Amino acid sequence: MKKIQTEKISRGSQNCPVCGTRISETATRCLVCGTALDGTATPRKESSIDSKRIPEVKMGLGTLIGLGALILALIGVVIFLVINQNRAGTPAAPLIDEPTQTSTPTMTLTPTNTPTLQPEPTWTPLPDLDYVVKANETCLDIAAQFRVSVQSIILANNLGTDCMISEGRTLKVPQPTLTPSPVPTATPEAIEIAADICTNTVSIVVSSSDTLQGIALNYNVSMKDIQDFNNLSGTTIRQGQTLIVPLCDRLPTPGPTLTPTPLPPYPAPNLLLPRSGAAFSATDESVTLQWAAVAALRANEVYRVKIQDLTSIEEKILVAYVTDTKYILPATFRPTDGNPHIIQWSVTVARQINQDTNNPIYEEAGATSAFRVFSWIGTGVQPTTSP
Repeated sequence: MKKIQTEKISRGSQNCPVCGTRISETATRCLVCGTALDGTATPRKESSIDSKRIPEVKMGLGTLIGLGALILALIGVVIFLVINQNRAGTPAAPLIDEPTQTSTPTMTLTPTNTPTLQPEPTWTPLPDLDYVVKANETCLDIAAQFRVSVQSIILANNLGTDCMISEGRTLKVPQPTLTPSPVPTATPEAIEIAADICTNTVSIVVSSSDTLQGIALNYNVSMKDIQDFNNLSGTTIRQGQTLIVPLCDRLPTPGPTLTPTPLPPYPAPNLLLPRSGAAFSATDESVTLQWAAVAALRANEVYRVKIQDLTSIEEKILVAYVTDTKYILPATFRPTDGNPHIIQWSVTVARQINQDTNNPIYEEAGATSAFRVFSWIGTGVQPTTSP
């Protein structure tokens, strides 16, 4: 069967005598090369020279897909090589070796033992007390009762210098300030060392009217020498305390100056001791008044000291003329009724205007100092002599 069909197909077709293309048996012209098939066409000779006609290439679908994939792969390889070449051609930035920082070991300081300073005791002032004045009471009575000064009562209640009060009045009485604890006395070794430094000393007992500054002025030494010799941390001294005053380094006596001595009228003297408002008891036999010199007085000039008992029933005034800068108030001026009295005193420079030494007459030659007051309690014993 298959053989018969093949023969039928062979008989129904023919080949083009020029290009050899199989065409239909009844065809009169070749569809490929256009040669007429009328029996006159001459078969085309095979030529070794290629025809100008491009040979026809036939490919299947699978071949075309494979060829496209191959081309894409080649393009990808070319791009990859170009990119790698560009990267290889660009010189990389040289690496700079940064210096390695070496940490310096920190030195740890060993803390030293710091001595602990002992805080100094502080004194808290106590509030004032309210006191109702009784009949026939004076400021000195109240001051002696509460062991305070009259001046503190005057300042706390805005009173005058005469301290006039009336029965039934309420006064503010300041409480006395606590006295610091006693300063430890020097050890025997310290006293021996100080004695080796200065052997010219004098021992004194502090009275109620003494101050460290006044003692230094009296003995013409510095306050620091007294503090160092007695191991004093401050300027506070107590009544009855024994002090040793070194006299080895006494201050030089002021010599003549180039400035002229002030001429009269002289300025008012500056009062030193006792301080205003100081209180003296019945055991004090005398009171020393001290002031600062105003100038080198002339031969006929002196200091006039005026003392007055403000609380005495009768007028009691004492006027003294001295050439020194201190005056010791005698015991004969002390009150005799056993009550505290307010004593007022002042100092001025006076000049003698006559030549009679037995009955001198003085006149003021300068300004009068400020008035100071202190209290003095009498013993109740009448003096044997009058001031």
